[in-house]
Amino acid sequence: MTVTLRQRKKGDKISLYLEYYNNGSKEYEYLKLYLKVESPECKLTRKEKDDNRMNLDLAESIRSKRHFELKNGVFGFQDLGRMKGSFIKYFETLTEKRKEQPGNYGNWDSALKHLKKFAAKDVTFDEINKQWLENFKTYLQNAQKSSMENKKLSQNSQHSYFNKIRAALREAHKDGNLLRNPIDEVDGIKAGEPEREFLTYDELIAMSKTDCDIPVLKRAFLFSALTGLRWSDINKLSWAEVQHSKEIGNYIRFTQKKTKGAETLPINEDAVKLLGERTKQEERVFIGLKYSAWHNFRLLQWAMKAGITKTITFHCARHTYATLQLTLGTDIYTVSKLLGHKDLKTTQIYAKIIDERKTLAATKIKLDI
Repeated sequence: MTVTLRQRKKGDKISLYLEYYNNGSKEYEYLKLYLKVESPECKLTRKEKDDNRMNLDLAESIRSKRHFELKNGVFGFQDLGRMKGSFIKYFETLTEKRKEQPGNYGNWDSALKHLKKFAAKDVTFDEINKQWLENFKTYLQNAQKSSMENKKLSQNSQHSYFNKIRAALREAHKDGNLLRNPIDEVDGIKAGEPEREFLTYDELIAMSKTDCDIPVLKRAFLFSALTGLRWSDINKLSWAEVQHSKEIGNYIRFTQKKTKGAETLPINEDAVKLLGERTKQEERVFIGLKYSAWHNFRLLQWAMKAGITKTITFHCARHTYATLQLTLGTDIYTVSKLLGHKDLKTTQIYAKIIDERKTLAATKIKLDI
């Protein structure tokens, strides 16, 4: 097999690319490197000539590296064809694999929608380079939440969606679809301060006294607010995990889906009532509980019916549990254990919210002195 550096004129510039030749078959890798063309009417400046030399040197360096990789069996001729594969279809496949994880799937699906919107047409693996990724970052930083919302993506959404692209490229590199991973050349998008919307005690009471169009959703949400359990753990909760002993009383013995940690969580009588009538050990407790945009909308409607104008999601119930525990005086270490956090720093985010609320409350009492 031979690797040859080729040039092709395109308007006022020359495109540099590699030609791979093997037993009569050819494959091409376009390097996204260009040379300025000099003409009698347009002389090149010193900088343009230097840029040409630099791009030629870089192209030759890539050619040498590819030749070395082929010679030493790092990849074969057939792998070059894989680089022509669709990155978007590959991303779709990775997204589908996460359907069993509703929260995670939602993030991947949203990232996919933005990827398709940005790319406009299909994009192959060999077209993804540093500049493409920088352009995608710029797109995310200016993109709107949706066509119906004239509001930009939050910092955390930008961070999350770009990280999905990062994860997909790493997977593609591991699978052999990429000879080298361009994501290593690009800085990520920093995460913003986490948004932790939660209910006050009075708001939680208001929701408990308000009817919801989906009764199982109401029971599950209130159960989360009383226990701090994530949606994923509530959704898979079986009757075998709901236990009782003289020493602890009522408790749940389960394995966290997110962290895989084994937990024993005491629950109070109100939480037990929300479980409903006990059935077979292997059956789910909250039968019929589902995660979808429609269910999220119904949850929001229920909150509005209760007089709450906050943007409420199911995860707000877990935030509510954490903030109420700290507000009522439970020490941060105990709250951390109840939430199943591996790192106390994660729980300290809630403590910061409480401190901010205390500061705000203190400034409300003033004397006209």
